[in-house]
Amino acid sequence: MTIARRLFISGEVQGVGFRFFAQRSAARHQVTGYIKNLSDGRIEALVEGSERAVNSFKLDMAAGPINSRVGQIEEIVLDPIGRFSTFRIER
Repeated sequence: MTIARRLFISGEVQGVGFRFFAQRSAARHQVTGYIKNLSDGRIEALVEGSERAVNSFKLDMAAGPINSRVGQIEEIVLDPIGRFSTFRIER
């Protein structure tokens, strides 16, 4: 069963390679979607995949790359739309 989640990640998450870290994690867990910086200093990720894969991706996001400090992850449950074939970094 495919699920979808929108994640808003806050803390020291911009300028530390977080989006590239997320892209590698998405490939490892075989999830699709996107990640992007927000103007308020947070990062937004939309991710779709199996429940296990999405949960594993979220665990990676909570840990973050070595130079980051994740303060909080806000999670919004979405209906999967299946429009993504890859996981990409958006600008």
